[in-house]
Amino acid sequence: MEETYDVVVVGGGAAGLSAALTLSRARRSVLVVDAGEPRNAPAGQVHNYLGREGTPPGDLYGIGRAEVERYGGEFVSARVTRLEPGFRVTLEGDRILRARRLLVTTGLTDELPAVPGLAAGWGHDVLHCPYCHGWEVRDQPIGVIAISPMAVHQALLWRQWTDDVVLFLNAALTLTDEQREQFAARGITVREGAVAAWEDKAVRMSDGEAVPRAAVVVQTRMHANADLLADLGVKAVEREVNGVVIGTYVPTEPTGATSFPGLYAAGNIADPMAQVLVAAAQGLAAAGAINGDLVNEDTEAAIR
Repeated sequence: MEETYDVVVVGGGAAGLSAALTLSRARRSVLVVDAGEPRNAPAGQVHNYLGREGTPPGDLYGIGRAEVERYGGEFVSARVTRLEPGFRVTLEGDRILRARRLLVTTGLTDELPAVPGLAAGWGHDVLHCPYCHGWEVRDQPIGVIAISPMAVHQALLWRQWTDDVVLFLNAALTLTDEQREQFAARGITVREGAVAAWEDKAVRMSDGEAVPRAAVVVQTRMHANADLLADLGVKAVEREVNGVVIGTYVPTEPTGATSFPGLYAAGNIADPMAQVLVAAAQGLAAAGAINGDLVNEDTEAAIR
């Protein structure tokens, strides 16, 4: 038998849980399908989340699940293998669900640069966001490994947390005279040459020199986890920041509505730059729009 819900939420991170809580409190039948692979699993703590500052990601999601369940929301630990028009949702093991509305909060996948050592340190001493990790490495020596012209912005930004920033050009960009003047004014050191590896708390240059750093900063390419949406005709598109492609995302209206009627998206799949608290707010906004959509449908059905 196919189980039917008002809303099926695919993804149990901050956006999905926030939406599920809102919809459950609105007395909607809600099922959250979660594969248990949050983007921030390598991180020790969640930061800038008002009221939950410093909470480990797993603890935050556990608290959220308990809150959703308190209002009747349901969960299943599984992977969605297919989404079809009519919102027929197939789970691994061929369990079939039906949903009147569908909210996808599957987040994104970070593609790290192909530099040895970066993947092993990701989320610990290999960082990307100063608002997420800057305080924890304040006043320590930081390296920024250039992958694209975005490294200029990264170096200037991380200078807010420490006065010891080295930008490794890594043969990835050529600085203008104005940029070099900016770095000189802020006391940011620029190193020429290619980076060979990150190892033993040091940036290993291609000539063998090791430059000690407490942590390094890299720009990842952020790929929206949107393959499931292909059968609904929804695809991720490139996202640019200051003229640089940083990854992909699924375009939505401010309500979270996608181009496919009844399909909504929230969190990092729709906004690669969103931190955890922002993703949770987007889930709340999408939930409100979904409930309003269902109210209209229910009202029209009652009139008929």
